This record gives sequence, structure tokens and C-alpha cells, in this order.
Amino acid sequence: MEPVVFYSIGVSQPIAPDEPLPLLPEIPRGCLVVIEGRAPIWRYGMAFHRLHGSPAGAIAVYDPRLGAVVVASHSAGWREGQILDVSSPGSGVGAG
Repeated sequence: MEPVVFYSIGVSQPIAPDEPLPLLPEIPRGCLVVIEGRAPIWRYGMAFHRLHGSPAGAIAVYDPRLGAVVVASHSAGWREGQILDVSSPGSGVGAG
């Protein structure tokens, strides 16, 4: 299985849509990128758009109740809707 890279977009206070996203982490070709952190849904949409041109093989979102849920894949290694048992580096704070 390819490596898993976390992209934390969480915020600790209310923000406006013009607040920039964090820089992307290093993304090895074909890896799974898991977007995580407590943030408004529009911030997740911005993160999906930013990751669209990345070398990631698949993108997932972290749900503290489920794990990483694959939402987009261009790799035979992952399928949309697949749930992966991974721990968030953000100490369990997921989207929500």
C-alpha cells in the first residue's frame, strides 16, 4: 500500500473564506492524502480543489467516528467509500 499523508486544515476559531489554506505537505506520487481538522465545509471544498492537481492517488477525509473515508480515487489501491483505520495526527479532532 502507498503511504498515507495527512493534510491538516483545522482551525481553532471562526475564520473567513479568504483565510488561506495551509501549504500542502510533501505528497509522494500515488499516495493517499487524508484531509483532517475541524473546519467549515467550504474550507474542505477549497482543500479538495487544491489537491486536484497533486500527485495523490486518492483523497480521503478523516471522520473521528469512522477513520479515513476515501472520497476520490484514481488508483486501484483505494475505492470511493472505503474506510481506512488510521489515526489522525490532530489528536482525534476531525471534520464535523
